[in-house]
Amino acid sequence: MPTVSAPIVAVTVYPQQARITRRGRVDVAGGPRIAFAGLPLALDAGSVRVAGSGPARIVGVDVRVERHTEPADAALRELVEQRQAGQDAVDGVADEEAAAAAKVGLLTSLARRSGGSFAKALANGEAEPGRVAEVTGALGTQLSAALKEKRALTARLDRLRDELAALDRRIGEHSAQSEKDSTSVVVELEPTADSGEAELELSYVVSGASWEPGYDVRVGSSDVTVTSFGLVSQYTGEDWPECALALSTARPATSVTVPELEPWYLDRAQEFRPVAAYGGAAPAAPGGAEMAMAPRRMPRPVAEAEQGATAMTYRVTRPVAVPSGAQGHRTTLAHLEFPAELGYVTAPVLTQEAYLRATVVNTSEHTLRAGKASVFHETEFVGSTHIETWAPGEELELALGVDDRIRIERELVRRTASKATLSGQRRREAEYRTTITNHGPAEAVLTVLDQAPVSRDDAITVRDVRTTPEPAETTQLGEFTWRLKIAPGATSTLTLGYRVDVAKGVDLSGWRE
Repeated sequence: MPTVSAPIVAVTVYPQQARITRRGRVDVAGGPRIAFAGLPLALDAGSVRVAGSGPARIVGVDVRVERHTEPADAALRELVEQRQAGQDAVDGVADEEAAAAAKVGLLTSLARRSGGSFAKALANGEAEPGRVAEVTGALGTQLSAALKEKRALTARLDRLRDELAALDRRIGEHSAQSEKDSTSVVVELEPTADSGEAELELSYVVSGASWEPGYDVRVGSSDVTVTSFGLVSQYTGEDWPECALALSTARPATSVTVPELEPWYLDRAQEFRPVAAYGGAAPAAPGGAEMAMAPRRMPRPVAEAEQGATAMTYRVTRPVAVPSGAQGHRTTLAHLEFPAELGYVTAPVLTQEAYLRATVVNTSEHTLRAGKASVFHETEFVGSTHIETWAPGEELELALGVDDRIRIERELVRRTASKATLSGQRRREAEYRTTITNHGPAEAVLTVLDQAPVSRDDAITVRDVRTTPEPAETTQLGEFTWRLKIAPGATSTLTLGYRVDVAKGVDLSGWRE
């Protein structure tokens, strides 16, 4: 049965899998059946689709598992062959090292025995000192050379073993299961002419591939630039050459149904008796094959976004290659600019620091999936954060770290504690002053948060709550919010005071100063 050469021309990556599209040409006079061979073993047979054009009709498609004595994937087969050659080299050097070690042992033993014999012969006058020195020197030279040879062989053996370990890692990364077997798709054709070529397109879904979003967020004085990119990982066992790459937020499922309510029955509890179960719904094919777009270059290396009814698809505008074993292959998807409102927020009762934050509204048509973001303020790296799903029109707050140019000091300026009066009631009073100084070059817009205690017992009463200036917001939980504008070099002062009355015989819990 002839096989068709059909390279990968397009890949659509979903959050947990990928759809592969291959194209090839076949001579209709070559026979009624042709095969797409060497496909991943883990492809979803229910997702296979074959389409074509030319002087033939597709009358049948069959998915088969092919058994091989060696890896079916050419790249993996080459790695395995390299591994076998490397193992042969390791075995050969190991044999040489063993022979060198035996030689060192023999020379060492000979030197030990001859040393005693030479000493005895010299004492009896049976040997000439010059001859003994000559023999001893020759033996030492041979032993030194043997030791040097053994060290060199040991170093070479270690290096070869490291190279072999690296090959093992490449083999493991190239295929999640390093299968020798593969899948073939056999297509039965019915020619409509005596000769000619037909173009066939094959698509299928494989597991072992995924993508997740990532972001670079750069905050300026009045705007935020968000660069969105996709991080593609794939362990499908086949390399993706330079081809049309698309990233989709769709989640193809094994079964797609609309939720429907069923009656909710209450009944008498019955004795449970387990029964055997088997079978299950066959996986459904997740949609048709995506058509590959002709690659064209744009001034900006961003993807073309297509908003569907339930998902967004980003089509990269240049061919992209992703080898099997790639993790976090980065592809830029979008470059977005949003207006931003910068300000500071501080809660001196917790920490006497001012945190810069940016309030941003998603004014684009893109729904940005949840993902990790690297945040920059101007040219300075602030840190990493996690962005939740950000829909069009939705507001997002980005923390940009502590600004040491805004100095904050909160101090206890008055404290009294009276003993029980004739009524048995005890009283505590406290007053705090918060001083805020702007040492920055521009006006600082600052939100200040503070709080007074709240009683959860009728025997404890909070009275005479005093604030200066009047806060912009006050809640029933004793929380106060001030919104200040502080000029460069200027200082603002806030005060908060309150009194707590405690009934006779009641121990106060939760008080802090």
